[in-house]
Amino acid sequence: MDNFFEIGVVAGTHGIRGNLKVFPTTSEPERFELLKEVIVELRGRKNTYKIENVAFHKQFVLLKLNGINDMTEAEKYKRARILIDEKYAIPLDEDEYYTRDLYDMEVFTEEGELLGVIDDIIETGANDVYSVKNVSEEGGKNLLIPAIKQCIVNVDVKNKKMVVRLLEGLREI
Repeated sequence: MDNFFEIGVVAGTHGIRGNLKVFPTTSEPERFELLKEVIVELRGRKNTYKIENVAFHKQFVLLKLNGINDMTEAEKYKRARILIDEKYAIPLDEDEYYTRDLYDMEVFTEEGELLGVIDDIIETGANDVYSVKNVSEEGGKNLLIPAIKQCIVNVDVKNKKMVVRLLEGLREI
């Protein structure tokens, strides 16, 4: 398993001094201010850079990294992923999980019926929705399960197993 978390993607440059304009992929962009360094992954290669400065502009994080000193150099990093080591991840509260740990997790009903595996997580305004791909039936429709306490009975990240309670009507959607 990858030991890194993506927290942003370089969308472009900002100014002439090598600032990267980063679209944050973390729910808490303020986390950039707490970091001393980040890992930049570009075309499969990862390099660690010390952070010189962090600023915010509209929905972007402006990141000045040591060694990237002009716009021409910064332009090379467009579409690069900004990663952090998992040891710097935000600690989880009880009943919280990292999204990456839920993908390919087997989903069972309380009665032990295998529904499938999580193949997508849809973010909505109210709560996430887990898209469960039926693995036993070719071409079957994905089951959409809201990530709410009434539906999610148990999540065992270590064993990649989720137990759910299907509310009335969920199978018909």
